[in-house]
Amino acid sequence: MSDIPSELKYTAEHEWIRIEGNEITVGITDFAQNALTDVVWVELPEINANVNSMESYGSVESVKSVSEIYAPISGTVTQINELLEDAPETINTDPYGDGWICKMTIGDETQLEDLLDSEKYEELLGE
Repeated sequence: MSDIPSELKYTAEHEWIRIEGNEITVGITDFAQNALTDVVWVELPEINANVNSMESYGSVESVKSVSEIYAPISGTVTQINELLEDAPETINTDPYGDGWICKMTIGDETQLEDLLDSEKYEELLGE
């Protein structure tokens, strides 16, 4: 069974979102990192990139496959997790903590309503 923190929001593409004022922190879920297995490389989004909701803006490569990272909402990337450049496996060991991908401004607050809460994400996974 995957770890699904109740205070976070989720996408059907297995990103998690922590809302902090007018900014969000984005990462991939415990379910996603388990499915990928050992993460060996992360293509991080560009700082100051303006992205649209569900636009691919990075990727995670594992020994098994490459998966796109999608912007959960529209906004601007304000910070990236540079730790992942040297230690991409942090996504496996701490997906909801030090394994975060990026921070973004919230471009359209109404898009937050489209995100899944922990119960809906758990239903999506069938757990």
